[in-house]
Amino acid sequence: MFRTNTCGELRLADAGKTVTLAGWVQRVRKMGGMTFVDLRDRYGITQLVFNEEVNDALCARANKLGREDVIQIKGEVNERESKNKNLPTGEIEIIVSELTVLNASVTPPFTIEDNTDGGDDIRMKYRYLDLRRACVRKNLELRHQMTMEVRRYLDSKGFLEIETPMLIGSTPEGARDFVVPSRMNPGQFYALPQSPQTLKQLLMVAGMDRYFQIVKCFRDEDLRADRQPEFTQIDCEMSFVEQEDVIALFEGMAKHLFRTIRGIELTEPFPRMPWSEAMRLYGSDKPDTRFGMEFVELMDVLKGTGEFSVFNDASYIGGICAPGCASYTRKQLDQLTDFVKRSQIGAKGLVYARVQEDGSVKSSVDKFYTQEVLLRLKETMKAVPGDLILIMSGEDAMKTRKQLCELRLEMGTRLGLRDKNKFSLLWVVDFPMFEWSEEEGRLMAMHHPFTHPKDEDIPLLDSNPAAVRADAYDMVCNGVEVGGGSIRIHDPELQDKMFKILGFTGERAQEQFGFLMDAFKYGAPPHGGLAYGLDRWVSLFAGLDSIRDCIAFPKNNSGRDVMLDAPSYIDQKQLDELNLALDLKD
Repeated sequence: MFRTNTCGELRLADAGKTVTLAGWVQRVRKMGGMTFVDLRDRYGITQLVFNEEVNDALCARANKLGREDVIQIKGEVNERESKNKNLPTGEIEIIVSELTVLNASVTPPFTIEDNTDGGDDIRMKYRYLDLRRACVRKNLELRHQMTMEVRRYLDSKGFLEIETPMLIGSTPEGARDFVVPSRMNPGQFYALPQSPQTLKQLLMVAGMDRYFQIVKCFRDEDLRADRQPEFTQIDCEMSFVEQEDVIALFEGMAKHLFRTIRGIELTEPFPRMPWSEAMRLYGSDKPDTRFGMEFVELMDVLKGTGEFSVFNDASYIGGICAPGCASYTRKQLDQLTDFVKRSQIGAKGLVYARVQEDGSVKSSVDKFYTQEVLLRLKETMKAVPGDLILIMSGEDAMKTRKQLCELRLEMGTRLGLRDKNKFSLLWVVDFPMFEWSEEEGRLMAMHHPFTHPKDEDIPLLDSNPAAVRADAYDMVCNGVEVGGGSIRIHDPELQDKMFKILGFTGERAQEQFGFLMDAFKYGAPPHGGLAYGLDRWVSLFAGLDSIRDCIAFPKNNSGRDVMLDAPSYIDQKQLDELNLALDLKD
């Protein structure tokens, strides 16, 4: 046996015991004739003591230990004179009598400590070393706890955990597929699932009634902080349910996770916000409601009431009120203007108005408007002395709202209103069924082709499909979409109509989704479901800025695994076996 105890286990009550520990050398400190070694494993750190007066040869060997050497020691638990209140094991130390070096380490490329000197790239290259750091390990422990609690909750509600295949047919609607060539079927390809959507619907046809799966999904999309090419969903589906049933059950799961993982009791029902309201007030279908600063539309106040052509030509003018920010300097206001002009946001500029202590308004467009108009602006914005009004406008209302959303979030961050230990949850409902794709020149499903329309909007499918609302719902926490789903279409005729609106020919619909349409002919129950993003949930609970930090082996922003050097080229022999020829474009 390599150890009798872990490095995080021993306490003062264990004083006098002879123990064997094994782990990694965190650091070595030599003080006079004493050498102190911090020994680390997954469970914690224990201080080891070597005394050259007691055993000079053993102490000399300890002095030669390097960081990350793997060692085994035997010794006696002793009460520390100088206790460390920051360590659970800080009241004890081990007086070492035997030392075995199990594996010597070369000098690591960065320090294995919470405050490391390693940048993102070097830590991702040596991710197996990065995972030794307590702050990273805790994220994986949290992820484990959350998956265990998800399983407990769903099992208590009668759900079955059922695995679905990783090699499926391609369904180009939505994000790009990752494809896998089939050696046994030359010229044909599998796809990795973007989600198990059609498979879980087939499980409902199969009578499984309640299904869940903690499953890997794959989407070939451009990456960002909350997106990876492979990610993990808590995927769920239920039969004989309506929207209210799904929302109630999975709101209960969210409350269960907050209670068991974070110790937070959420007693009130989560608010419901129609998609149109979310876009009008926040410019986002995942609004951060930890703070106010809702949009106020200013067309009636500023369009045609002055000589400012930018506003007079606009299709949308909106503003936010930043409380207490009238003291912002010209430099700070220029920084905000530069922020909204960034290519990621794409605004042309920003107008501001300060509410002075005497109640008057001083604006960057003073020369175009009378004080009477500016006072009306103050009243409409419900601004008070000391507040700063920030205004954006544009020809495209939706685009301008999204730009104003970015400004609102930036102000929320600057004012400290986006506290990671404060949680604000809501459901966004009544999404549009379709959205227009300029690239495709047709209506596209906002969620997926199997989403059921609101019953009262079904007649509009024939006359005005763009006005149809979906029986869909997203759960939002702190401005992050943590889960979403819908009631599904179970009627073959309605599904066929949906495919036609989306521009599918009968042949194409049969080719891509014939297996599902055929299954519906054998008695499909009304069903609906939801998929939570596990990576996003864990990152929110851990207070992280990126989901990469809660994934054991993530990809970088270019979709590369720098540790494994993947993706990589493959041998010509493999290409020949797969009947593939490369024709790379410059």
